[in-house]
Amino acid sequence: KRHVLFLHSLSFVLGFAAVFTLMGALVGLAGISINPNSLAVKTIAGGLLIFFGLFILLSFKIPQLNFTKRLTPRAVTGGGYIRSFFTGAVFTIAWTPCVGPILGSVLTIASVSETVWEGAYLLLIFSIGLGIPFLIIGIGFDELLPVIKKFQKYSAIVHITSGILLILVGILIATGNMRLFV
Repeated sequence: KRHVLFLHSLSFVLGFAAVFTLMGALVGLAGISINPNSLAVKTIAGGLLIFFGLFILLSFKIPQLNFTKRLTPRAVTGGGYIRSFFTGAVFTIAWTPCVGPILGSVLTIASVSETVWEGAYLLLIFSIGLGIPFLIIGIGFDELLPVIKKFQKYSAIVHITSGILLILVGILIATGNMRLFV
């Protein structure tokens, strides 16, 4: 049972990783025509990151900014790992509001990247970071459920830290100082 759950988790992660990576490549492709060193691009990209950081911080205090629409799908049997792959691919659309500020930030950075590959690479790394928890849970769901519930009390710290880091990176990009860290 455990290996089946893990393989479904892996298929799901590969599904959304494929779509996010393709999205990064497309944004990187669009970014080729943009001069990433121009003042306007740096200002817009930095401003977007600052906006996303503020949005994360405000959504922590204003619940209307942080909502989720849940669908209750009917139980469907069959389809195997291919179904899990396509479910992961389709969930990239459904997750966009949930990961929107972070995804938007990564896409903004990808848009000012200098190659298609850099855009794809950024979104692949994003997908790996998003997918690792799914894989870990897929390996030991029953054992990890109590641990996950204990860590929920730290979600506010993660939330606030993420918002602050996005704002700081936005400031670094807008002022042209990001290259100091890259």
